[in-house]
Amino acid sequence: MNEMIQTKYGALRGVKKDGYSLFAGVPYAKAPVGELRWKAPEKPESWEGEREAVKFPHIAWQNPQTPPAPGMPGINYYQEFYSNPEDIPERDEDCLYLNIWVPDETVKKPEGGFPVAFWIHGGAFMGGYGSEKEFDGETYAKNGVILVTVNYRLGAFGFLYLPELAQEDKNGSSGNYGILDQIAALHWVKENIAAFGGNPEKVTIMGQSAGAMSVQTIVCSPLSEGLLMGAVMQSGGGLYNHIFHGLSIEEAAETGKRFMEIAGAESLADLRKIPAEELVAVNGKLMMEWMMAGKGFPFSPVIDGYLLKKGYDETIAAGEIPDIHYLLGSCGDDIWCRPENTAAGIYSSLYYGCINWSLAEQLHGRAPAYVYYFDRKLPGNEDGAFHSAELWYTFHTLSRCWRPMEEHDYALADTMSGYWANFVKTGDPNGEGLPQWNPCGVEDHHVQILK
Repeated sequence: MNEMIQTKYGALRGVKKDGYSLFAGVPYAKAPVGELRWKAPEKPESWEGEREAVKFPHIAWQNPQTPPAPGMPGINYYQEFYSNPEDIPERDEDCLYLNIWVPDETVKKPEGGFPVAFWIHGGAFMGGYGSEKEFDGETYAKNGVILVTVNYRLGAFGFLYLPELAQEDKNGSSGNYGILDQIAALHWVKENIAAFGGNPEKVTIMGQSAGAMSVQTIVCSPLSEGLLMGAVMQSGGGLYNHIFHGLSIEEAAETGKRFMEIAGAESLADLRKIPAEELVAVNGKLMMEWMMAGKGFPFSPVIDGYLLKKGYDETIAAGEIPDIHYLLGSCGDDIWCRPENTAAGIYSSLYYGCINWSLAEQLHGRAPAYVYYFDRKLPGNEDGAFHSAELWYTFHTLSRCWRPMEEHDYALADTMSGYWANFVKTGDPNGEGLPQWNPCGVEDHHVQILK
């Protein structure tokens, strides 16, 4: 069964399912190809007639996930999320699309429309996409929330800084195309979500890992004004966490220069002529070079003076972020966690960074945040509560996971998906039938343990 929605750009035909409707592959910007490669996103073209929105769209260009080499440490994310080729759409520069899950008529619509969860995927700004198998809006929809997931430009396509690009940009900006994509998608939601039964004034942005960094970037940017009711950061947000920082123009320019050298390009015009497949290979070479040199990931948001006026810690500590609702946390075996430290009661800087964020908000006279610590050691192997482990629970997609999930896991997913939906609705995760979750305040540094 199909369902029709009229947006400001044309009619969309989605697919009606049990308890919700899905509109997949909805364009929110023009394809960033040709001369639009490495330019800020532009509004999409309108279309005549009906546009089919029943299939997940192209994903941004990226190197495919592979298992860790034998004997090498690290989580096998290939096995966890990406092992079935049928789940992975084709890669293409034409990737600026949304997927939207909408509650059906059996779910009572509140006055003003359904609240909206806007999900930004992780992947080190080098990989990932909005239709990964652990992401799904069925449970959100049945809990009375519209879920929107977004694809955005990755790697050099989304985060390449070059002085020549800054010179040709009307705002003098370069290096933040992937974040500008996300903000363009938020504007699309603002002007179109009412057609889906959503409330454009009740949008909560959410993300994990690089997605959480994206959320933090957006709330630290003046470009977010008027777009948000709340924000959720999972293993990627915080104040003074000493892990994530925006790149200076000098750091980003060094990366851009080296990228051009590896690509063999003499000019920006040369670079725009190189096929996407070749640029992805350059991405991989540069990432390996940067990691071997201890420089971390080569691409991330840039303090460009337009999207970001200054660094995250300086902005957050000064209270120069929106006065909205915040929920953030980390995992027991997250990145930069040392088991011996955790056993001694010493947690990671991610953990403390979330508390710092909440306390800073309260010291500025605002409501403190809700802070969590996910520590369920997932069954199936010794990965524990690894970075990304909570995604199966917040989206309640455990049935898609290869692990031998237990009754306890499904109960925990009921609790966590309930908390997340309630937060999107009201800015407070608490609700009927759920354990009390107190905010993390100056008087009580409460962290909700989820295990």
